[in-house]
Amino acid sequence: MRVEMGILQLEVDGRPDGQRPNGSETYFDHLLHLALHEGKEFELNSEQCTASDREFLQFYHRRICWLALREFRRAVRDADHSLAFMDFVRAHSSDEQWILSHEQYRPYVLFHRTQAAVLAKLEEVGAEAALTELNLGLGRFRDLFAEYEAEEQFEEDEMVQRLIELKEALRNQYHLKSTLEERLAEAVATEQYELAARLRDEMSRKRRPKGAS
Repeated sequence: MRVEMGILQLEVDGRPDGQRPNGSETYFDHLLHLALHEGKEFELNSEQCTASDREFLQFYHRRICWLALREFRRAVRDADHSLAFMDFVRAHSSDEQWILSHEQYRPYVLFHRTQAAVLAKLEEVGAEAALTELNLGLGRFRDLFAEYEAEEQFEEDEMVQRLIELKEALRNQYHLKSTLEERLAEAVATEQYELAARLRDEMSRKRRPKGAS
């Protein structure tokens, strides 16, 4: 990855700099082990916060590379690492400002994660699966806005709008009809409960493994 002062060389698996903090695959894994050992009393100290920041940045750089290289599954993996790490530091730090310094990027990471997961599904399965994945991502965005009591800003958010544009592009390019999930949501919203029940049954049948009774 080319940066202002040169080039970064990143490992493709594990921690991007290739290090194994205290023998763990990532620093996040190391902290998980400490938290498991110390229990509910575990709290990040300033040195651990600094080391966490370093790993957050490394995974951001690699995620950007994966997106540029169209390695979408790898981008999803690294985004999931960052999102889980954000959850961890929020649970184990008393420094609200430091937590906020990471939380402000949660929508951005979630956007990358959704975008990559949709494009991976499009390549691996097809357009309908990609559309379902996109709706799941939009649902996670809606939950995030609700968590911060900002539901009224959901429709106006730039990243949400870009995902909606991607959704319409998929529909138009692949001539897609509404998914079962979308039809179910519409049936519930319009109080068509018998239709909603039939759609739920159909979704259950689709998810059931072949040969299962």
